[in-house]
Amino acid sequence: MDRLKSWYPNAVQVHTPVHASWLNQVEIYFSVLQRKVLTPNDFECLSELQDRILDFQKLYETIAKPFEWKFTREDLKKVLAKYDATQKLAA
Repeated sequence: MDRLKSWYPNAVQVHTPVHASWLNQVEIYFSVLQRKVLTPNDFECLSELQDRILDFQKLYETIAKPFEWKFTREDLKKVLAKYDATQKLAA
């Protein structure tokens, strides 16, 4: 943290939620892509690979369901309030 502050004095470190729900969704998407589209990876050329990925993306957009977020606005307000309190103590 001190090293970052020395490089970028105006930077403020903010910890993101540890559960990282958005990241889990990205991992799920790439996992499905790997299992359903890229295995086995016997593509003749890069354009064939590109076409297959883009076709899958179009299909996935029609069948994917929204993720039910558990981290609410109220949760975010609590995290920011703690951060604010810490900043005021440091000042």
